[in-house]
Amino acid sequence: MTQSSTISFERLTPQIRKITFANPPVNLMLPETVATLRDLVVEMTEDPQVQVVVFTSSTPDYFFNHFDLTQAAGFVPAEGSLPATVDLVLRLSKAPFISIAAIRGRTRGGGNELALACDLRYASREHAVFGHPEVGGGLLPGGGGTERLPRLIGRDRALEAILSSDDYDADLAERYGWVTRAMPDAELDSFVDALAARLASFDKTALAAAKAQVNRASLPPDADLVTAYGEFLTSLTWPGFQDRAPGFGKLVADLGADEVELHLGKYLGAANQQA
Repeated sequence: MTQSSTISFERLTPQIRKITFANPPVNLMLPETVATLRDLVVEMTEDPQVQVVVFTSSTPDYFFNHFDLTQAAGFVPAEGSLPATVDLVLRLSKAPFISIAAIRGRTRGGGNELALACDLRYASREHAVFGHPEVGGGLLPGGGGTERLPRLIGRDRALEAILSSDDYDADLAERYGWVTRAMPDAELDSFVDALAARLASFDKTALAAAKAQVNRASLPPDADLVTAYGEFLTSLTWPGFQDRAPGFGKLVADLGADEVELHLGKYLGAANQQA
């Protein structure tokens, strides 16, 4: 097993790898997490044995959460370089292996964009929660949410999710097409393990070629994700975000990060109504 401060990486079999998110208490996405994940995707892409990669979490109530905006400077790329977040999701979508997200807990913002970049998403019916909180905080999504979500669930439902900044449970996410399938929590791990083993038994060339065919019909242009990330960076300077950030910080200080993150959709709405 390879471990960083926010994720662990396991070689389960010659063909199967497992990446586990672990940044308690609320699994916020850090710049170092993005950089580490990108490096792992590059490494696995170059490994001819890797056929399936499973993403999961060891933090109760959280799969992979939104950006930690207290480290916003770390998400700004060097001039002329591709943003690490965009590089990560593009590489993951196009990698010659099959990525599976086993989602148990909150999956919002950048974390949801990482999940959307996975090939298959299976959600715990009791515990998975999805959302894009950016607009409620005065920001824009920047890692592909506005490009990928409409292709999965349609324009109007994507607008509802992104504009409302509300939370969506696994049943509604399944009905919309946000996830591949929702299932009882007790069945999630065994289902994903069995599917990973099944795919790992197939020919890698056939798997990768079939994925590439589907990608050709379904993925947004790379340039659109680059543009969206630039718009996200611009939104960090908007008065709407600058005005809301202190109030949200106070809410976290008063109630605790876990309480706010567990019910982020509710608290974003309440904070904006009081503004």
